[in-house]
Amino acid sequence: MIPLQKLEPECFYWATLKADREAPAEVVQVSTIFGAEREYWSIARLGSDEHRMLADFEFVTKIVPPSSKMSLELAAE
Repeated sequence: MIPLQKLEPECFYWATLKADREAPAEVVQVSTIFGAEREYWSIARLGSDEHRMLADFEFVTKIVPPSSKMSLELAAE
């Protein structure tokens, strides 16, 4: 799991909702809509206008864009 301190603004992550352990992982985005400082970040649930607190989720892995250097390195392996 990724600690909350390691999250990056505007990035996408696979995450699970802590309150519903049976729910499948979903793609979420760390949103800065309420402010750029970490204390104002929220989690945007894709496909809805719902925002939740960071602490409501467990973050499994960061999703990297296909054109990023990191994804190109992974593809080369």
